[in-house]
Amino acid sequence: MGRERSIAHEGSPPAGFAPMASIMARDAQRHARVRPSEHDAEAGGRSPPRSPRAPPRATADGNGPAASDRTALLEGEEEEEEDEHQHFSHRAPWLRAFVLGANDGLVSVASLMLGVGAASSGPEALQAMRVSGVAGLVAGALSMAVGEYISVSSQRDAEEADVEKERLEQAKGPDARRRELEELAGIYERRGVSAATARQVARELTERDVIRAHARDELGIDLDALANPWQASAASAGAFSVGAGVPLLAGCFVLDRAARIGAVAAVTTVMLLLIGGVGARLGGARVWRGSLRVLVGGWLAMGATFAIGTAFAAAPAGR
Repeated sequence: MGRERSIAHEGSPPAGFAPMASIMARDAQRHARVRPSEHDAEAGGRSPPRSPRAPPRATADGNGPAASDRTALLEGEEEEEEDEHQHFSHRAPWLRAFVLGANDGLVSVASLMLGVGAASSGPEALQAMRVSGVAGLVAGALSMAVGEYISVSSQRDAEEADVEKERLEQAKGPDARRRELEELAGIYERRGVSAATARQVARELTERDVIRAHARDELGIDLDALANPWQASAASAGAFSVGAGVPLLAGCFVLDRAARIGAVAAVTTVMLLLIGGVGARLGGARVWRGSLRVLVGGWLAMGATFAIGTAFAAAPAGR
């Protein structure tokens, strides 16, 4: 998708400022969207809100504000634009990978250790929980890495194949390029743009980079943000290892069997709440809902494996 920035965000303002009248008009127009006008305030019997900023000082020739005041005006406009609202959807890909990997490692290894701990007793119980935890961490991290690599590679292969089809279509000649232009303009029309404007936008984007325009608006593919299989693989394995290491460290040094099982369950519960809350917070959702959702799922998994381990421990050993 195109990355466009306003002039206020591109660094220092260009030489040759607009006259004071145009600056004040632009500032008043921007504030009119969020503040009532003086006429509306007087009609309601209230005084209009006053800006806390002092009026800008005029220059020696009286034609406009001083340079410091002009800079303050631009900085104030930039702060107001940034404070309007904040979006979180751009965090979705990495946030999903982090929450999924960490939660998977935490629940998998904790459940495995609880199941083995419930099924074993005596001096070898601690060693059995240690081995099961380490084996679960290594196997799970490698499984996540391989699975994520295969999944993302398949996705990237499909995206590159679709982009290559667009290149081949453009290479067929003027008639094919004309059809593709009409197709792109039709996409903009269906989004609510007028026919003339849609055709103009399609023509300008095609002249700039036809493949990029079709990939983004026809296929939904951003050529600047194609998925990286190696990066996704490493991120998933790392997140899983971090989550799996928590119950492993919590239980592998506790000698008493009951205290060991309790420590693993307690630490895992706290981490489930933390992972759910952090994920919800970063995603702009309700923290309590995210924490509760992750906690219930983790408890179900740990309870099931603990019950299975208890059942095997209660069963008589075969001869």
